[in-house]
Amino acid sequence: MPVAVLRAEGRSSAEGAVEIVERKGLGHPDSICDALAEELSLDLSRFYREHAGIILHHNVDKALLVGGASRPRFGGGEVLQPIRIFLAGRATLECDGITVPVQSIAERATRGWLARNLHALDARRHVILETLVRPGSVELVELFEQRRGALAALANDTSCGVGHAPLSELERAVLAVEERLSSAARRGAAPAFGEDVKVMAIRRDGRVKLVVACAMVDAALNDLTDYRSAVQRAAELSLEAAAEHTSLPVSVEVNAADDVAAGRIYLTVTGTSAEAGDDGQAGRGNRVNGLIAPGRPMTMESVAGKNPVTHVGKLYNLVAGLAADRIAEALPAASRVECRLVSRIGHPIVDPELAEVRLAGVDPDRDREAAGTAEAILRDELEHLPALADELVRGDVRLDRWPLRVRPRVDA
Repeated sequence: MPVAVLRAEGRSSAEGAVEIVERKGLGHPDSICDALAEELSLDLSRFYREHAGIILHHNVDKALLVGGASRPRFGGGEVLQPIRIFLAGRATLECDGITVPVQSIAERATRGWLARNLHALDARRHVILETLVRPGSVELVELFEQRRGALAALANDTSCGVGHAPLSELERAVLAVEERLSSAARRGAAPAFGEDVKVMAIRRDGRVKLVVACAMVDAALNDLTDYRSAVQRAAELSLEAAAEHTSLPVSVEVNAADDVAAGRIYLTVTGTSAEAGDDGQAGRGNRVNGLIAPGRPMTMESVAGKNPVTHVGKLYNLVAGLAADRIAEALPAASRVECRLVSRIGHPIVDPELAEVRLAGVDPDRDREAAGTAEAILRDELEHLPALADELVRGDVRLDRWPLRVRPRVDA
């Protein structure tokens, strides 16, 4: 497998005059769909391992959320129509003579995640779940099963993955702002905040502008004065979090669409816009590192819910991000690291059709030691691919948050 280490041409958005970064927070309808698809995949993987000894074929990456209807009011409103969530995909429905209880696995995964992460939503009363998982296609199941006894799984698709590092100041600030607000809500430190937080950031002319949407929970607020105080507190926390990652002057606007005179404010019963008509779909939100950064290399691949054994659309995006992060740490002179991988269906996942690293701030043609370090790290992550499923199932590697690897590799 050849690995190309090249000099990055031009400048990224992080190095330019204007940079745009967005994050859809934990309780955003699109983020909910991604999270529930991934939870179902992980729980299916654990069931397969327990009953068959290995993870069997599945791709449960199709999730749709249809918003409900609500009547929020200060002191506590009501949900008039529940949120409807549809989980669909393909899976092995029988293993070693045991019928796989997909419906109950999906119920447990979905309602458990919602209860843990959305503090004002009643995971049972406010949500109707429909599980539409069917058997996998014969061709893909057979391709998946060919890994038995093989040294490495075979790619089940021709796909590409990309990753970049280090994160810019603005990218880190956006992640920090959303985490600060969402975690305050979950910890009970700010019960008026919902977890449906969306952050849009623009760096221009040496300044940063944050536009933050934060759903407010009606039961935690008595009146408009309380609401305004909560909005102000959200702005203060946003500024504090951003200031920890950038020295540039930062301004913030929270719930910019509010029109108090018209009685239009971002007030919810459950802390998510999904309660009242805002729909969601897997794959429409954050990329694998938790960000939407249009000036960075990125793919449209929806990674959540895809199997962690052979689906290169998931695995290559993870590996590209993991490798870029390690290379950036190993080569501090590199101002930018970009990794690109392309698979070939039916070919071992550890041997991609294309493997490429691009470096800025380091000339790999002149600095052969740096080029060798970058190549070695990418090769190492690719060789580790068969064990990446273990890291995902244990929670050592995660989607939708940076850094991707939250605990060191066992073999590292």
